[in-house]
Amino acid sequence: MTDMGLVVVGAAGRMGQSLIRAIAETKGAKVVGAVEREGAGAVGRDAGELAGVGPLGVTITSDPLAAFAIADGVLDFTAPAATVAFAGYAAQARIAHVIGTTGCSAEQDEQIAAAARHATIVKSGNMSLGVNLLSVMVRQAAMALDAADFDIEVLEMHHRHKVDAPSGTALLLGKAAAEGRGVELDDNAVRVRDGHTGPRPAGAIGFATLRGGAVVGDHSVILAGPGETVTLSHHAADRGIFARGAVKAALWARGRKPGLYSMLDVLGLQAS
Repeated sequence: MTDMGLVVVGAAGRMGQSLIRAIAETKGAKVVGAVEREGAGAVGRDAGELAGVGPLGVTITSDPLAAFAIADGVLDFTAPAATVAFAGYAAQARIAHVIGTTGCSAEQDEQIAAAARHATIVKSGNMSLGVNLLSVMVRQAAMALDAADFDIEVLEMHHRHKVDAPSGTALLLGKAAAEGRGVELDDNAVRVRDGHTGPRPAGAIGFATLRGGAVVGDHSVILAGPGETVTLSHHAADRGIFARGAVKAALWARGRKPGLYSMLDVLGLQAS
């Protein structure tokens, strides 16, 4: 089989450059397109030179339709509105779409799911192997430890430039906890505490958000019970782990039927 041709959208950003490097290092994949917004300074530059891997002969363009037309898949860690548009383009082109974008609204998630009727979409709040293993452990722990005795708190910290909160990873872990408890996260999540809040609601899944410096991503799930506390955590030291996971997801998605998948599907960790 020929190498899988991949397009990176948001190619000039930190994550976009990391994706280009990950593709260049991965057997069976190659960069065939790179997209940036119209007017961006990187448009017209060689994508490989920008990412520090040497010339790839791929010029960064502001025309996603032209780039998607020659590709087998697209890697997308951009912004919710852009991701929805890219999902539509991927559906038109019938190519795989790997989405690491976080902060999507319920309406935007519905639009992405609609595009998945015609495109193979892998969407996850976190593409790393470790975080997805952690989510399975969180689900199992929440299932095993009685909600009447153990309170669940999700703590996350990211760099100062992150714009959404809680992070997509924190929500992924919160959802895993809720699944373990057999409840809906939206009905039990507590995202803000300020002032006189009163006692902690029984069964609540709390979120605490920290921002600062250049932290790539730290996440902990704390299960606090009578006389003991269990903490499950993950530390990301390099955003390359997300890029490598995204490339793995794209290779997995190649040739699969249209649908909306997650990294748990890619890694064979999906609950039965």
